[in-house]
Amino acid sequence: MDREKALAAFDRALRQDARPLAATDRVEREGQVIRYLGDGWTCVLWSGLDETTADAGIAGQVAYFTSLGRAFEWKLYAYDRPADLPSRLCAAGFVPGEEETLMVAEISDLDTEVTLPEGVRLHPVTTAADVDLMMSVHDRAFGVSADLGPALLAQLDRGGLVAFVAMAGDEPVSAARMELYPDTEFAGLWSGGTVPGWRGRGLYRALVARRARVAADSGYRYLQVDASADSRPILERLGFHPLTTTTPYTYEP
Repeated sequence: MDREKALAAFDRALRQDARPLAATDRVEREGQVIRYLGDGWTCVLWSGLDETTADAGIAGQVAYFTSLGRAFEWKLYAYDRPADLPSRLCAAGFVPGEEETLMVAEISDLDTEVTLPEGVRLHPVTTAADVDLMMSVHDRAFGVSADLGPALLAQLDRGGLVAFVAMAGDEPVSAARMELYPDTEFAGLWSGGTVPGWRGRGLYRALVARRARVAADSGYRYLQVDASADSRPILERLGFHPLTTTTPYTYEP
């Protein structure tokens, strides 16, 4: 895979030319800043700031979201400019989160055969009860209560949720979802997690393969993941390539 070409395609499709994923979401451009406003996610997606415009650009977004009474994220990528944008964000009151690695694979390079442990099946998420199963996995896998339920239910209602829960009998033991970004070559993998006691048995790999097959059948070329330090080595073994890093900077009004 041509990593430079893939990164350029990603930046153009999912940042500079981003489109709303739901009818109630908005993508707005203000000067050299592009922001996304949705029920489940509110953030600055992209900026073309430089040393002379960065501070004013940051202050403008803080003022805008504060007027709405909304917390928001500035999704910063390692190649964003100016080079000292991270320290400028911190000086403005933003708090950095955990750094992740943007990883991309061409779906045609991936093994999409699903192999599961005996007694485990992949159950598609199609009902509100299935969303509850996903949230139970998330809470047990990550040790925190997720606030994703309402957003996933809304996504389910509009027919845009692609997700699976790995069931060991009646017990949900792993889960993951996927975003199919319309009119782009990219699909995004999100929220993959496995509960303690079931890790290291191929469930993460199986969920990647299953979603890759859905994306391929839907005509997508690339899969994209914001990978944690734990997920990165697994994804590299599966054929994903690290392109850059990304860090969420959060501002609470």
